[in-house]
Formats: sequence, C-alpha cells, structure tokens
Amino acid sequence: MDVVSDAISAVRVGRPSSNRLRVSGSWCTRLAPYEGAGFHVVLSGGCWLLPEGPDSDGGPVTLGTGDVVLLPHGAGHVLADGPVDAARLARAVPFEEAREVLGVRDGDREVELLCGKYRLDRSRVHPLMAELPEVVHLPSRVGRHPELRAAVELLATELDGRRPGSSLALPSLLDLLLVYMVRAWMTEAAAGTWPAVLGDPVTTAALRALHADPAAPWTNERLAGEAGVSRATLARRFTSLVGRPPMAYLTWWRLTLAATRLRDTDVPLATVAREAGYGSPYALSHAFSREFGITPGRFRGIRDSAHPDI
Repeated sequence: MDVVSDAISAVRVGRPSSNRLRVSGSWCTRLAPYEGAGFHVVLSGGCWLLPEGPDSDGGPVTLGTGDVVLLPHGAGHVLADGPVDAARLARAVPFEEAREVLGVRDGDREVELLCGKYRLDRSRVHPLMAELPEVVHLPSRVGRHPELRAAVELLATELDGRRPGSSLALPSLLDLLLVYMVRAWMTEAAAGTWPAVLGDPVTTAALRALHADPAAPWTNERLAGEAGVSRATLARRFTSLVGRPPMAYLTWWRLTLAATRLRDTDVPLATVAREAGYGSPYALSHAFSREFGITPGRFRGIRDSAHPDI
C-alpha cells in the first residue's frame, strides 16, 4: 500500500455513516464535536459553515453547489443559510433534530446536503492525517479533481437507497470520498510537511519501500539503495522532511500496524509480530510496551471492552 492509503487505513474504524439534509428558508443547525472526521457535500443550493470551539482559528466558509468540506479532527461547527449573529447561534437546532424541525417549505430556496462521519481511532494518527487543517474546503471548480467530482455525482445517485446494491455502494463510495478529499487537499495545499514529503522523490521512494514491506529486514544501507542515493543523503533528506530518521519512522510504523491489527482482528500475537517485522511475540511485546506503556494483550482487552462491535 502507499503512504496515503496506509495513513487512512490505520486510523479509520468501522464504516462511515451519512444523512441527507434538505432545508430551506431561514435555518441554522449545530453539529457537536465528535471522535472522528466529519464531511459535508452540497448537492444543491448553498450555505455557510461556521467552525466553533477553542481551536477554531478560521472564519465562516461559504459553500456552494458541488462543494465538499472535510472536518478531519471532528470539530464542532454550525451550518446555516447565511451569516449568523450571536442570537441565531444560541437558537441553532441540534443536527440530530434538524430534519424534523427544519422541514422544507414549498416555494423556498432549497438546500440539500449530504452530511456524514468517519469513525477514527486517534490513538495512533499518522502525521499526514494529523497535519490536516481543521476545515478542508474543496470548492467545485471545473476541471479540478475530476475523481472527487465523479464520486460526488455517484453519491448523489445512490442516496435514495432504492437502487439494487445501494446499501453496499454507498459506504464504499464514502470511503472513496475520504481518499479523494485527502488527495485533493495535498494537491491544493500551498504549504505543509506531508505534501512536501511526498513531493520529494528520494523520501517518497524510501517511504514507498517501507510501507510496501514493513516486515522486511530493513537497514539504512538497504533503504538508501532502494531510493538510489547514499545513506547520508537519505538520512539527511528523510529526517529533514519527515521529522525522524528512517529507522525510527519504521519502528513507529511497525508498532502502529501492530496496534491496528490488535484493534481490528483476533489473529494470534505471533502472527501480529511476524507481520510487523518482529521475530517473536516477546520482541513485539517489549517494543509495544516501551512505545505505548501497555502490553499487546492488555491493549486488545481494552479494545474489546471499548469497541465490542469491532
């Protein structure tokens, strides 16, 4: 797998959920903070998004038809038909009640939104995902991100839930939407560590090799050979861009993979150790405990009590 796919797969839990919201006239609804990532797709009409919370440093975002917005850190926010003063904010309808309270009225300009969430495990977020801003706004622009636009169009056709196979197609399209949103952000980002990391051919080659086979017996010399540079050049460029040396990144990623397998599966610890590049369950347990402060068995037990449905 590539770095972006791995970064998303390691943090995503379960299947995404979504709701269709149709409103008109004067309306305002609040979405509380949550453990995950939220998204909105404007299917028709337009609205405003107002980030809330102590970490919010941006102003209102104007959304139009075809716009997509990702809130990767689960920030609370308000959706409204337009500018909102303090009095209207105080009366914002909780999103869970919006569809019942904010009904569409004939003759009013209708706004239709697809609103949803991805469940995320924030205990081991890849730095690529951690770097995403609080709000990622991807305006609809002709010729920009055609794959994202295509996903939005496909989603719009599946929302009624009456087409054969829609119960399988919709969550699959939502997963695809997350990949396309992250990819589009990386293309649009004017600055940022990970767009720069994946724009450097040497670092990208090294990361691709590590992610393709994390269990391989990697050394700095072998990895430098994969990247086609000297060991010193690889160490300098990789450490400067990624923020840690290649072997330190590999150790972190192996343990992240182990934690993901422990979280998502019931495979034996020996299998988890082998897949993560450790020679024995004892070796994995020692490294895991040093990194997480908890044994793999205890980690899995906490998972079972916290997420019995996983």
